[in-house]
Amino acid sequence: MAIQSTKHIDENPRPVSPKQQEIDILAEISLRPKKLDEYIGQKQMKEHLKVAIESAKIRKTPLEHILFYGPPGLGKTTISTIIAHEMGAPIKSTSGPAIEKQSDIISLLTSLTEGEILFIDEIHRLRPQIEEILYSAMEDFQIDIIIGSGTGATSVKMDIPKFTLVGATTKLSSLSHPLRDRFGNIMKLDFYDEKDLEKIIARSFVIMDFEKISTEAIESIAKRSRGTPRIANRYVKIIRDYAIVGNPVETRADCEAVFTKFGVDVYGLDILDKKLLQHLYSDGNPRVMGLTTLASLIGEEVSTIEDIVEPYLLQIGFIERTPRGRQITTKGVEYLKNKNS
Repeated sequence: MAIQSTKHIDENPRPVSPKQQEIDILAEISLRPKKLDEYIGQKQMKEHLKVAIESAKIRKTPLEHILFYGPPGLGKTTISTIIAHEMGAPIKSTSGPAIEKQSDIISLLTSLTEGEILFIDEIHRLRPQIEEILYSAMEDFQIDIIIGSGTGATSVKMDIPKFTLVGATTKLSSLSHPLRDRFGNIMKLDFYDEKDLEKIIARSFVIMDFEKISTEAIESIAKRSRGTPRIANRYVKIIRDYAIVGNPVETRADCEAVFTKFGVDVYGLDILDKKLLQHLYSDGNPRVMGLTTLASLIGEEVSTIEDIVEPYLLQIGFIERTPRGRQITTKGVEYLKNKNS
């Protein structure tokens, strides 16, 4: 079982190499806000969370368990570290797939201290037998320990420190109802608007001590960031790298030239997005396709299409889900026609 204490596991904004993932994670950690007041965007979620934190402090009790859901890269991991900072509590981080056995979750729960934050990323991937242990841990701060084996085995309840579970998922519907119902707060993170992304991008350039970039260039980066802070910060690092090796990046035209080099257009769409749209509009005819068929044609895993590519295309209205499968919209067709004209 992989456990991180005060370090975190990131979702990928796009399919990238393991080396690029490592670079992204290390660089992104330095760009993350540490306090709730520094966190840009998600106004409704922030206001609700601020009230919950202040109430817990006044009552001198751990924060109610919190579940964050939404597409990858919107700040679920970041907000968990902010919660720990605001509560003045330590944090342990792991992920659903890393908790393989019942003994893993028991060991983790018994190692917590009073008021500690336990962050579980991809919580929807927990096995049912792991979830069952969490039920009593979340509600009663107790776990059942089996002593002995066979017919002589007995179950003994063991108290554990009062803690706060912070779960993160991209698939809310995949969580079992019993687990979901045990969260006192369930908060959705939405795609960011361009103005908030511009603030995040400007802040990141300042942190990187790279401020020779125009407002128009920042707007250009935000427009291509797919409503996702992690992608925005990844592009900030790419622009910075181009500047370091002597390429001009100060103006909008400079930045757009960089984006052209690695195939990202004004909508933030890349080769993978375009391939999906083209398969849904083959030979000038709209087609309806199931997710498995689409993934096979594109040469990607179903989860990559469903979790990484599809959400943004749905958000901007280029595709839609139907009972028969995915299909391109009129807006998506117009995009392809304009691209090819």
